Formats: sequence, C-alpha cells, structure tokens
Amino acid sequence: MTAASSPAQTTQTAPTGGSWAALLLLTTGFAMSQAFRTIAAIMAEPLQAELHLSPQQLGVFAAAYHFAFGALQLFMGIGIDMHGVRRTILAAAPLMVAGAVMSALASNFSWLVIGQILIGIGCAPAFLVCTVYIARHFPPARYTMVSSIILAVGGVGMLATGTPLAWLIEVSSWRMGFWVLAGCAALSWGAIALWMREPPPPAGAPRESLREAVRTFGALFRLPHTLGIMALALVTYASFVALRGLWLGPLMMQRHGWSLVATGNLAVVLTVVALVSLPLFGRLDPGPRRRRSWMLVGTVVSAALFALLALGASAPMDVVAMLLVCAVSGYATLQYPDVKDAYEPAVIGRAMALFTMALFMGVALVQWLTGAIASIAQAHGIDPFGPVFGCIALLLALGALAFRELPQPARTQERA
Repeated sequence: MTAASSPAQTTQTAPTGGSWAALLLLTTGFAMSQAFRTIAAIMAEPLQAELHLSPQQLGVFAAAYHFAFGALQLFMGIGIDMHGVRRTILAAAPLMVAGAVMSALASNFSWLVIGQILIGIGCAPAFLVCTVYIARHFPPARYTMVSSIILAVGGVGMLATGTPLAWLIEVSSWRMGFWVLAGCAALSWGAIALWMREPPPPAGAPRESLREAVRTFGALFRLPHTLGIMALALVTYASFVALRGLWLGPLMMQRHGWSLVATGNLAVVLTVVALVSLPLFGRLDPGPRRRRSWMLVGTVVSAALFALLALGASAPMDVVAMLLVCAVSGYATLQYPDVKDAYEPAVIGRAMALFTMALFMGVALVQWLTGAIASIAQAHGIDPFGPVFGCIALLLALGALAFRELPQPARTQERA
C-alpha cells in the first residue's frame, strides 16, 4: 500500500476542466504571500534603525511569518479537502490584511511579530490552493509545467519587494510598505471573492469527517518515504528564502556598503533569474525515473554556492554566487510532482499540505537559526555572514544525504 487508504480515500479523481482565469485569481494570493515572506531583506536596515532590533530579533521577525504559515498547513489541507479551495482561501485571507495593518502600526518588536504571525496565518493556504487546484482540475501530464508557471507568476510578489519597496521606503518609511501591501492583499481577497469559481466535486464523491481527515494525516506520517521527502523540503526553499528574503540586504549593505536602492535593484535581478529558472526546470522535468537524481544534484550544487558565499571573497564574487543560487533554485519545482507521484490522488491535498508545512517550517527554522548565529558571531567580533551561509550550506548537504539514504516512495518507483 503506498498511502494510507480507506474506501473514501482511494477513490480515483479525474481532472474536471480547470480554468486558467480561476487559477490566476488564486495566484494573486500566492503573489501576496511571496511579497510578505521576502520583505525582511529590504526592511531589515530601517527596522533595525527605528526599533533597535538585534540580528537575532531580525531573524525572529522573519521567522514568525513562516512558523505561522507552516504550522497551519495541515489544517489548511483538511479545509481544502473538506470545504474546497475557494472557501478555504476566502476564510483565511482577511487575516493577511489585518496582520499587515498591525505591522504598519507596530510601535515595538512584540507587536511587529504578532502582525507577522497574523500575516502568516492569512497566507497559509495561498500556494496550497494553487497546487491542489492544478492537481484536481488539470491533466496529470501538465502538472509540473502548470505549477512551475504559477510559481513564476506568483514571483511578481518578490519583484515588488525589490526596487519598488526599496524606493517606497526611501521616500516614505517601512510602515508605508506595509500599508501598500495591506491594500494589495485586500484587492486580491476581493477579486477571488467576486470572480473565482471552483468546479464542483465529482458526483458521488465521498465526504469525510474531521476525525477521518486528521487520521489520514497521521497515516501519511507513518509512511516510510514521507521522512525523506520532509528532510529535503526542510532545506531547499529555506535556503533560497534565507538569502533572498532575509540576508541579501544586510549582506550587501553591511559587508559591501551598498545603498538600499542598489540592493533593491539586485533583489529584482535575482528574482527575475529565479522566476525564469522555475518554468525552465518545469519544462525539463525528466520524469519519475531521473527526477530524484536531478533534485539531489541541485541541492548539492546549492550547498557549494552557499559555501562560496560564506568565504566572502569580494562583492562581484558574492553577486555571481547569488545569481547562480537563483539560477539553480528552479530545481525545487521538481519536488511538487515528486510529492504528487508519491501519494494516492484522493489524499493529494493533505500530502501537499504536509510537504508545504515542511517547506515553511524549514524557512522559519533556518531564519531563526541563522539570526541566532549572526548575533553570536557579532558578539565575538566575527563577520556574521560567513557562519550564516556556512550553516545554510551544511543544512543543504545534510538534507541531500537524508533524501538519498531514506526510503523511496513505491509509487515513484512503479511509474519509473
């Protein structure tokens, strides 16, 4: 048996004719989540200056969003499987707006963190609804390509937190950045409420109780191949977000003396490279037989590039290393079809939720850990970026090792 199953859970579901318009409306919420999770890279300096934050507090600020986001994935997966994509995103998204408003009004570190937690809860279903919608309503052969396109389109949110956010902060303040993002989040919620429609479930589809849904999650944890999937998920996206979403700004401004706008310009370039990389790897997906080898190679190459960043040879070398990290980062899109192939179709919502939880709990843990490492390094008069990037390189290497050595999913082996 390849996934926990019951009569309700092994019912095969066929694509029901997904709408690109509906998917793109859902993607506006994903774009907002991308913006909120990468603001720390540009807001770090002004936040530290106004609220007197230490590097460790900066890491907690960036991690709070991801802890909340990741912790809610299991519940969002249950909500999607029981109540549908549209109702789940509409129930959560208002908290995104409320958290952004609270962050804009924050007068101290505690209120700022509470705002980030609310934003994380509000964004929790943002990408999950997209992946489940694609899995349910688009042909299986197009899953990797469509999901990589949505990852790239949603990256517009990361572009907004580059030069545009840096310019906005320079002419006003970091608080105005939160106000603008709150307004955009409200527009996204309104657009989904007004225009997004979800195809009905297949006739006669079984309906589970909350207890049955929670039991299924427990069964997914007991599958031997789940641990390897989770181990790699904890470090892949986390490494990219730690660079683009947190340490890019401090690295270029403190290590190399760049201005905020110049750093924002670099953030835009790095984001564009990452966004091009996603659909490229999606198009090059080698299929179940070789996909996992590609994922391993991508992780090892990323680890080597972060080790190069840890050396800090020069500004041009750091820029080249970051460009290469972003160019390689698209391999992570192969994790989504890998998860889809590893579990039964009837539990794909919860499997994706479990995978997404690992992704973002990994982001939170890496941001918290690297913030603590940076504070310790500074206290001992050491350049913090060497230990920070060295830690990320080590985590990537350990994730790759665990992914290689732990059990493989039977469904993937069968389809190969």
